[in-house]
Amino acid sequence: MSMTTVVYNSCEMKDEPQEEKPVPEEPKKPKLPSEGTEVTINGVTWATRNLAAPGTFVADFQDFGMYYQWNRKAGWSAYDPLINSDGGTTWDNTPRSDISWTKENDPSPEGWRIPTRSEINTLIDEDKVLFEWTTVNSVKGYFFTDKTTGKSLFLPAAGNRDRNNGALSNLGHGYYWSNTIHNNDYVYYLLFSSSGIIEYSCFRNIAQSIRCVKE
Repeated sequence: MSMTTVVYNSCEMKDEPQEEKPVPEEPKKPKLPSEGTEVTINGVTWATRNLAAPGTFVADFQDFGMYYQWNRKAGWSAYDPLINSDGGTTWDNTPRSDISWTKENDPSPEGWRIPTRSEINTLIDEDKVLFEWTTVNSVKGYFFTDKTTGKSLFLPAAGNRDRNNGALSNLGHGYYWSNTIHNNDYVYYLLFSSSGIIEYSCFRNIAQSIRCVKE
């Protein structure tokens, strides 16, 4: 009878490679500004929210608030219909001729005021502040972060109201008043969009946002 010899391979058996499953990424948390009612950025203490009706701030940091014509105390709605904080609906396109935003016309809450041109410019000092265009809760705007402390604030790109008829315009751009005049017609303000951020000047009878500073 013939015998058949069976030879077994003594090499170690290896498992078949398994297909790697991708690890799901954790959803990114939206960037949020510093908590509280105020934050110091590059030496200036700012409110963390826009001005609403005279003497009040908006409830949430990304809310637009109200628009103000330069050196006028009544705020105008940031949404249609056109109505101001006194209940009026008649647009006055006459510019104020004052050399600064007067105390009696300052709509800021007690302990706060309209920023100066110099204070506006501290926000766009690239050596000390990081500014970043972003979207938070469907609202476009800029984060400004102090490079030393890491504290930040958010300014929404709330647009403005046209100087001639009060119509809403320029949504997606930010316009924030200073109290410093440029000449007999123009006043300095902060202007930004997705394209960049600069100090600029414009007519006094445009209605724009206000972000107050601490007195």
